[in-house]
Amino acid sequence: MSAESLTRTPALLGVFAGAVALTLLLAATGGDVWWADHLYAWQGGTWAARDAWWSAELLHVGGRRFSIGCWMLAAAAWGLTWSGHVPQAWRRPLGYVLLTVPLAAVLVAVLKTHTGIDCPWDLQRYGGTHPWLSPFEPRPATLGPAACFPAAHAAAGYAWVALYFACAAAGPSLRNLRRIGLAFGLALGLVFGIAQQLRGAHFMSHDLWALTLCWLVAALSARVWLRAQMREPAATRTASIHTTHGALR
Repeated sequence: MSAESLTRTPALLGVFAGAVALTLLLAATGGDVWWADHLYAWQGGTWAARDAWWSAELLHVGGRRFSIGCWMLAAAAWGLTWSGHVPQAWRRPLGYVLLTVPLAAVLVAVLKTHTGIDCPWDLQRYGGTHPWLSPFEPRPATLGPAACFPAAHAAAGYAWVALYFACAAAGPSLRNLRRIGLAFGLALGLVFGIAQQLRGAHFMSHDLWALTLCWLVAALSARVWLRAQMREPAATRTASIHTTHGALR
């Protein structure tokens, strides 16, 4: 499947429907609670990683700074496209990255302040003070605000899945690196997300929707900014078809 085809409406709806289905499955099977119970028990019935240096400083604070640093490198590369030190063909894909990565991260950060869903560490089940509430249950005013869904820190990593579309649009020299760009974003989000789960900050479904929203933002933005650049030349498509047919013989 080409990068351009992933920006089309059926692919976008498929991603959204898949996320909804996985969320319903987690809710029906108690997957969120099952996994959080294991993480909590593994740490001795407490969120030992909540204030640990490696999770709170290295992966939370440091991880956010790393993501900002990557954005600054992209900004520098974009600037160098005007001087000829970086290929001009990369200018639009780099501009797309500079817009899309913060857009996805900010969208998740804003949404989490309006969903009213607690973190695991807030719940009585895990040593907190709040009762378990259904996402569709009215939140009592006495509990105060909650801002834990979707997972904003994981989104600071998952937002970099935009590299998949950027590489696909940057010309033949980078097109074959698009899967590496995708792997980078997925790995960064996964590391950030698991670290936060170990701290008691999020359930699995929180990270699932961080990834889903980041992917949808990246794909929709690529559809607007990069669709023409992502289309492979006719000769490349023909060679790919011939190769596939030859392999099936």
